Amino acid sequence: MNTLTRAQLTEAIYASVGLSRHESADLLEHVLNRIADALEVGKSVKISGFGTFSVRQKGRRIGRNPKTGVEVPILPRRVLVFRPSQMLRDAVNGGPSAPKTD
Repeated sequence: MNTLTRAQLTEAIYASVGLSRHESADLLEHVLNRIADALEVGKSVKISGFGTFSVRQKGRRIGRNPKTGVEVPILPRRVLVFRPSQMLRDAVNGGPSAPKTD
C-alpha cells in the first residue's frame, strides 16, 4: 500500500499551482497547521467534498487486559474523528458520483 507524503503533496501543489517548491511547502504547512490548531481547541474542520475532522471527548471507563483479565481504568481522553463526505465515499468505492480522473 502506497502512502501519500508531505513531499508528494508539496510537489503536486508546485505542479498544479505554479508556486515555487519552497512556497508550496510553506503553503501546505500553513494549511496543516491551521487544521491542527482548530482541532486542538475543539473546533471541527469541514472540507467540502472531502469530509469533516472533529474532536470527540471519551469518558472514563473500565477496560480489561485481554491477557490477564484484570480490570484497568481507562482515563478520559479526546480522540480525533474523521467523517468522509458522500462524494469521497463514492470516489473510494467507485460509485455513481465518483469524479472522472484521467
